[in-house]
Amino acid sequence: MLERRTQKLQPPAMHQVVMLNDDFTPMEFVVVVLQEYFHKNREAATQIMLKIHLDGRGVCGVYTPDVAATKVDQVMQAAHHAGHPLQCVSEPVE
Repeated sequence: MLERRTQKLQPPAMHQVVMLNDDFTPMEFVVVVLQEYFHKNREAATQIMLKIHLDGRGVCGVYTPDVAATKVDQVMQAAHHAGHPLQCVSEPVE
């Protein structure tokens, strides 16, 4: 008779979406992007925007790898369409 083994599935490695500071993208545009794509309220979006501005980078949210990649694509497309050089990356959460 075969023994049944329960397999423990590991949760997917999470990724954080990080926006990087530049000297050209308007702060208001960053706030709007945070509200629209990351569902932040105005106050939270402003706090993240200031962190990006002051520290050079800020975490917008933590997601599964697929969702994080989609968020990065959405932000990059919005920035491109608006003519801004805003950069956004996804990196594994340690």
